[in-house]
Amino acid sequence: MTNHSPLSADRSFLFVLGSSRADGNTETLARAAAEALPAGIPQRWIDLNTLPLPDFQDGRHEEGDWPVSEAERTLREATMEATDIVIASPLYWYTLSAQTKRYLDYWSGWLGVPGLDFKQRMAGRTLWAVAAMADDDEAVADGMATTLNNTAAYLRMRFGGVLLGNGSRPGQVRGDERALIRAKTYFESATPRARFPHEKQTGLAERAAETVGATA
Repeated sequence: MTNHSPLSADRSFLFVLGSSRADGNTETLARAAAEALPAGIPQRWIDLNTLPLPDFQDGRHEEGDWPVSEAERTLREATMEATDIVIASPLYWYTLSAQTKRYLDYWSGWLGVPGLDFKQRMAGRTLWAVAAMADDDEAVADGMATTLNNTAAYLRMRFGGVLLGNGSRPGQVRGDERALIRAKTYFESATPRARFPHEKQTGLAERAAETVGATA
């Protein structure tokens, strides 16, 4: 499958806002990145605070149908309609916010819905992430990046990495010039298929073996 960049006209973006407050730094940074998208590419924004989900209960191994709330149905349909899903979550305790993690937990349930083919249909789509953080050291966000990369790898999705910005007080991210510059080209980034760490190591070993064979 070819890389998604540059952006083609058949793309559609879903922005999932997972902050605990409206108009926070993460949303500000996400909207700065979205402004650079071509005008003809559809964008849909969903705030998990205005479309709340109850805690996920795993009913995959139980008999009978699991009730689907209107909020879950809306999120599920929006997720499956988008070619690109942007997780916009502040860095809370070095990982995703509770709202965002709950949304991803529901993906587990969607994997088992008869006829939905969630895993097959998500393959080849792209997962992105935007996060505001209070720390200046971006390495502290590695846990969030690993979670999302492995989520994408399991579903055979592409992963565009995490666009990070510095900000704690409301509006503070607007002073992070480096983040705002990155935002302008974030969605033009290369999006290879996500791989688990062991897959990356296997790939490196295979390429090394090929190089040795070619030079022997």
